[in-house]
Amino acid sequence: MERESMEFDVVIVGGGPSGLSSAIRLKQLADEAGKELSVCLIEKGSEVGAHILSGAVLEPRALNELIPDWQEKSAPLDTPVDADKFVFLTQTSAIRLPTPPQMNNHGNYIISLGNFCRWLAEQAEAMGVEIYPGFPAAEVLFDENGAVRGVATGDMGIGKDGEKTDGYMPGMDLIATQTIFAEGCRGHLTKGLFERFGLTEGKDPQTYAIGIKELWDIEPEKSKPGTVWHSVGWPLATDTYGGSFLYHLNGNQVAVGYVVGLDYSNPHLSPFEEFQRFKTHPAVRSVFEGGRRVSYGARALNEGGFQSIPKLTFSGGCLVGCTAGFLNVPKIKGTHTAMKSGMLAAEAIFDQLMSDMPAGEAASYGGKIESSWLWDELYRVRNIRPAFTKGLWAGMSYAAIDTYLLRGRAPWTFSHHADHANLKPADAAPKIDYPKPDNIVSFDRNSSVYLSGTNHEENQPAHLTLKDSTVPIAHNLAIYDAPEQRYCPAGVYEIVRDDEGNNPALQINAQNCVHCKTCDIKDPTQNIRWVTPEGGGGPNYPNM
Repeated sequence: MERESMEFDVVIVGGGPSGLSSAIRLKQLADEAGKELSVCLIEKGSEVGAHILSGAVLEPRALNELIPDWQEKSAPLDTPVDADKFVFLTQTSAIRLPTPPQMNNHGNYIISLGNFCRWLAEQAEAMGVEIYPGFPAAEVLFDENGAVRGVATGDMGIGKDGEKTDGYMPGMDLIATQTIFAEGCRGHLTKGLFERFGLTEGKDPQTYAIGIKELWDIEPEKSKPGTVWHSVGWPLATDTYGGSFLYHLNGNQVAVGYVVGLDYSNPHLSPFEEFQRFKTHPAVRSVFEGGRRVSYGARALNEGGFQSIPKLTFSGGCLVGCTAGFLNVPKIKGTHTAMKSGMLAAEAIFDQLMSDMPAGEAASYGGKIESSWLWDELYRVRNIRPAFTKGLWAGMSYAAIDTYLLRGRAPWTFSHHADHANLKPADAAPKIDYPKPDNIVSFDRNSSVYLSGTNHEENQPAHLTLKDSTVPIAHNLAIYDAPEQRYCPAGVYEIVRDDEGNNPALQINAQNCVHCKTCDIKDPTQNIRWVTPEGGGGPNYPNM
């Protein structure tokens, strides 16, 4: 079968907040100018929102700019924040601390980000945006001059052996004058663009965390809609960055999660187990006892901030949202910044499309970012996250000085180092004794993945690939005791042995993958490469 192609003015890769905001803003500008503009958005999940996972507390600043009448249009923002709590946990106690100004959530809303994206998609489609879920972008297309000319979606019906099955259907070439990459954190196409166009030259390496989340139905008398609760401290050691969130939604639901910085050094650490252990704390356990866990998921998030933002444009395309790294880490928010970046990209691209060279580089986007509130917001907090590489107490002390005395205007900028380079050898780090799950508030990986709705077509090539198949045993197991067994929150990576306990081998259970991208980030030699599976595969988050 020959590959078909479709042509658009703009193709957007990714149905998250940044991509959808780009689409809406492009249509707004076209309508204001009386122009016809064809915009196509593709999303690898089975539907918009299926792969979206965040806490999430939304600061509505960008939404107010993009859709001022969002309340009349029934945006799913129905739980305004009315209480902030920030605590330090020891193993048995919870000590209330002053809430940092960046974490003041007055005027914000606790939301399901997936449902918010579904609503944004409805607004975009009503304006004429063509949205195609279940179509992952597998390849970037280039013209004879090396400029981006669109993307190709993945083939369907390729068997594990790499051969075409009876259900084979070729992907499609989506040709665009401009292509917006809104893939989210650690986008697999964006990685290639970084290399091809040198977008990260002169920038610090991007750094990351893994966020693991559950949604619970709790007993009505324990529900406190509008309450936002964050913690630092136990169970993590003070040399590891991380903390928790509990967000009380309407309907007797609580979103609970744990974030662990992927710059941790102990290869025995398991973010999943730290999260499960956290829920056994007396101050946390009491919230969930008698309740029911209804959903589970995990996703990597950017933590590099200002220092790690790449060059955003190249001939024929640009980067927006978390694929470019616009998360405000101290604020623990990235939706409003992702949306703003998408809106500014749309404005720059619209101007480019109206110019004499529409397929060139929308270079004004970078300037628009740098003159916006988004740039100033990230600049002011640029030193807080890297200060925590010296430990919890050093980080909190510096954060107080930077926030209250320097007000984000220090004459210096701290640097980042790549997360994967930080692991110590296994014999140089203390082992961690994790308790067995009690199946009341703590659980195992398999039962958790079941609640994510994750599914992949079994007869397809594994989308988790190894550059060198000898590395997992000869290097990772030998030196680090195979950390991929522990940093993966879905049980994808497993060391198996023969009946005598010999001949270890790495087994990759790709069917379990929740697309968090942690393995692509944390593998010590960067030997694991995440590529897109068949469309619609992965988690199916209902209200995350």
